[in-house]
Amino acid sequence: MASTNVRNEMICCICLNLYTDPVTLICGHNFCRECIANVLNADYRCPQCRANFGQRPVLQRNITLNNIADHLRSREGSEILCMYCIETSMVASKRCLLCEVSLCDNHVAVHSTSPEHILIEPTISFSKRTCSRHNKTFLYYCTEDAECLCASCMLAEKHHGHQIHLLYVAYRQQKENLKTIQGHAIREEEIEKRIQYLQALLKCITEKAASIVDKVSLQFKDLRMKQDCVESSVLNEIGKKQEQVSMPVINLINQLDIKKDSLSKKLATIQELEQMLDPLLYLQAHKDDLMGVSDQNLNETEASLYEDLYEVLSEDLSEELIGTVNSDIVTIMSDLQKGYCVQEASGITLDVNTAANDVHISDDLTTATWSNVNQCRLENPQRFAILGVLGTSGFSKTRLYWNVEVSKEGGWRVGMAYASISRKGKYSLIGNNKKSWGLRSFNKHYSVKHDQKEIPLACRPSCYKVRIHLDYTAGLLSFYELGDSMMRHLYTYNATFTEALYPVIVVWANAWVKVLN
Repeated sequence: MASTNVRNEMICCICLNLYTDPVTLICGHNFCRECIANVLNADYRCPQCRANFGQRPVLQRNITLNNIADHLRSREGSEILCMYCIETSMVASKRCLLCEVSLCDNHVAVHSTSPEHILIEPTISFSKRTCSRHNKTFLYYCTEDAECLCASCMLAEKHHGHQIHLLYVAYRQQKENLKTIQGHAIREEEIEKRIQYLQALLKCITEKAASIVDKVSLQFKDLRMKQDCVESSVLNEIGKKQEQVSMPVINLINQLDIKKDSLSKKLATIQELEQMLDPLLYLQAHKDDLMGVSDQNLNETEASLYEDLYEVLSEDLSEELIGTVNSDIVTIMSDLQKGYCVQEASGITLDVNTAANDVHISDDLTTATWSNVNQCRLENPQRFAILGVLGTSGFSKTRLYWNVEVSKEGGWRVGMAYASISRKGKYSLIGNNKKSWGLRSFNKHYSVKHDQKEIPLACRPSCYKVRIHLDYTAGLLSFYELGDSMMRHLYTYNATFTEALYPVIVVWANAWVKVLN
């Protein structure tokens, strides 16, 4: 009995539990530090004797009470005892929020069963269940403010006209809502099925890509074989032509050698005749050897041989060989174009009806220039509000590229966009939405942007020509920088296009962009 009385003296009158870090007020009453701190936040009065302190009192820690409370708590463990059991200490099984008491099973059975008496699991700390302003238990719930209320809070002006329920009613409604949401939520099995489907799709994409790679490799292997055949054929033809041209030259050389030998013999005979002094013998000697030794006969023979050689050499060997090579190369390129060559889009012009009033369009409809002078064009739903302009024609189911020349100064964006792109505000700019993909240059830096996600590029502008390359079917949109000697790849987007894509340009800060046709 004495033990029970001691324990009752160690109960905080606010939370009705054993003291936790007890403190003493000037009036001599003791409370849990957290409990009395919440009360003093609203009123500088003792909740037990109602003594008015005028100002917030200093809380003095009561070491003796703290030690006794710790001793009782260690002896009782974490068990919360029934507050109605006097003779014997029974463990509480429930706590009533309205009465703020802990009850054992026997006392719960005889406790009021009205809805206001909400029973919860027993707890040591009750401070979180009381209103810090009014020091009253939370019994109600405001659905509009999603806030728990005590009886005083419910009457406050802040919640006037709001839909307010008892805690247990709001609790049950929230539980029902959770069940409804859970019923509509995707189950784990369905998620697993979706994962399996996506994995199968990924495998299919990988296999399809591998198949295309094999096909491309075979086609290029075939093209290399055809190229080797052309090279071999041309080299053989050159050998034949060389032999054809060389034979007359060799024959002419042989004839000249024979003529040379004949002339040598005749010159020797002439020298012998020059040494003869007898006129009769001179005239009768070797007259047969002197026949046909005249200079005119010799010159005519040589002239005939050189004429034959000129006729052979005059055949245009290079033209014939080049014609053969060109014919075979045309065949190879035709095969290549069937699957892989991309055509340049010709005749791209800018649609003035879409141009913003701060963008000047050239007379030939190929150049967009930022202007600080309002162009005063008529309003229409297709016109951009700021900085942009679309091309007149869209592209789908095709492979193509188009080139632009850009200014050294200012800022610009070029790319492709759906015709359904927004025309108002900053979200109409290239890359600031899901319906456009663009390359951006500003302050000598490149970046690409789509769906408001901007990716800075490591490379800096090195020239002032850009290529936009579209493979609609494959879902590829690439950007290149066109130098004088080479083309540098900047970035490639991989997407699934669902509408025709139109060229789109954005310019600001004295920038300009010209479409090169």
